[in-house]
Amino acid sequence: MNAIAKLLVAGGLLMSVSIVYADEPTKIAFVDTGNTGRSVTAEAIANEYVAAKKLHVAIISRAVDMDLFGVAPEANAATLLKQRGLDVSAHRAQQVTANDVRHADVILTMTAKHRDKLLALFAEAADKTFVLGEFATGEAREIADAYGKPMEVYEAMVAQVADYVPSAIEKAIAKTGKK
Repeated sequence: MNAIAKLLVAGGLLMSVSIVYADEPTKIAFVDTGNTGRSVTAEAIANEYVAAKKLHVAIISRAVDMDLFGVAPEANAATLLKQRGLDVSAHRAQQVTANDVRHADVILTMTAKHRDKLLALFAEAADKTFVLGEFATGEAREIADAYGKPMEVYEAMVAQVADYVPSAIEKAIAKTGKK
């Protein structure tokens, strides 16, 4: 019995007290090397999908090896996302933390190397960490790093992420059993 209920009973009032908790959203973390390109792209596209479908899903993106000297989104990725109506200019890279891992229902990395590095840091995440392409398609597929490459490589990366994200979100929701 909580303190308010005890006061009501002590005061001679007997009433039913119920506490309603809000449903937790499905929590998805996208992870890549520096959190400036692929994972930022996945987060932006995922948030757009979640809003359009009115899903109860929370999205973050993180780095497994953040460079403190390069925290802004990659210019080519930001340009392509802007063309889709997605503004990532305020994003700043963040290193994945134990708290992120603890709270995420599903962690989706861009490559197997990212997954392996994340699991080396947080072995407890093994049952909820997957490579995005593999999680979405059931086949071993990775999102190639476009960093420092021509715009065409970024275009292919954004297209690949946009292709995988909707399926990955739907599978993450199904995996958690949350609505």
